[in-house]
Amino acid sequence: MIFKLKSKGHRNVTSLHKSTFEVTKEVDIGPTADCIVGTSADQSMLDFPQEFKDKIANPDTKITVILDTENGHDEITGFGHEDLTLTHPTDIVCRKSDFTCSRTLMIHADKAAKDLDSDLIEDLKNEKVMDVTIKLC
Repeated sequence: MIFKLKSKGHRNVTSLHKSTFEVTKEVDIGPTADCIVGTSADQSMLDFPQEFKDKIANPDTKITVILDTENGHDEITGFGHEDLTLTHPTDIVCRKSDFTCSRTLMIHADKAAKDLDSDLIEDLKNEKVMDVTIKLC
């Protein structure tokens, strides 16, 4: 199963957070938003088909998030959980920890914002478009 969305970078992307990264529908972010790598997303978790949400609610589901810009590429892998509600209207957060809330897409991610490809982050700092692909296995 695959779900795709588009977002873009922002001049305040720092990508310094050690345990999460986030894509949001919000247009503007402040300089302290060190986990947000994508803004102005054209879709949120509310747009996921129900079958997609049901699969994410299984702790055995492997989730891969693929981030692509003009010059950068990265892949982040984590897992679903039965407590993931996927109900936040703007934010999609991937976490290294096992914390769950309405904003959480996946837990036990193998990367956070600080671990992402430097060319990807440079493109995002320059407000380039980013394709986000979410694959479930």
